[in-house]
Amino acid sequence: MEKDKAYKVLAQQEGISNSEAKSLIDRGLVYAGNKKVMIARGDIDVKTKFRVEKVEKIKPIFENDDLIVVDKPAFVNSDEIERQFKGAKLLHRLDRETSGVLMLVKNEEFREKAIREFKKDNVYKEYSAWVDGILVESVDIDKALITEKRNNKAYTKISKKGKPARTEVTPEIVSGKKTKVKCVIHHGRTHQIRAHLRSIDFPIIGDEQYGGRRYKRVMLHARKVTLLGMIFEAPEPTAFKHFES
Repeated sequence: MEKDKAYKVLAQQEGISNSEAKSLIDRGLVYAGNKKVMIARGDIDVKTKFRVEKVEKIKPIFENDDLIVVDKPAFVNSDEIERQFKGAKLLHRLDRETSGVLMLVKNEEFREKAIREFKKDNVYKEYSAWVDGILVESVDIDKALITEKRNNKAYTKISKKGKPARTEVTPEIVSGKKTKVKCVIHHGRTHQIRAHLRSIDFPIIGDEQYGGRRYKRVMLHARKVTLLGMIFEAPEPTAFKHFES
């Protein structure tokens, strides 16, 4: 059996450059059969037939002289979205596989005003997540978090030396052995919801980094943000609705 690097085989199959092929694998968009291809530089049979998932388009939610709000698709870095809107800067970030409300600011005066609201915990941030297990009661997770680098990736864990972080978790739908939960976050630390849900043994489906089972994406979506009296909402993606049946 002849083998070559996965990204090279993919580039050949799709008629794209090696760097584009590597990027698709790194984003988690490439499958061989039903298995996600995890390592771009891993050796694979040159006859492998790949399936490449499509990335959804960025959907605009709101725009005025101060602010641009979009519904970010999964598998896109927040920085990539910032580059698409010249002159606008990210006000906050969402992880690559997290979808939903993402805000960019157009001027420094508004940015400073918005950051003050974040610091005072005056910004309401609501997420949907599908977790493994049956959660029947609301949980208020108030555990300090610290973020460190592991294998060149950010990793967040509970630590008394960490910064304050609070996540209010409310079950909404139970389907089989999984639960859709609403998460309202305070503070907004790196990977806060992911680390907090792991700490109570309800990892997010698709979030292998924090103990979740493998799925095509991390099942976390920023569905509602309220800032300075403005409410922004992003409907849950189709992948979330499929879980309800």
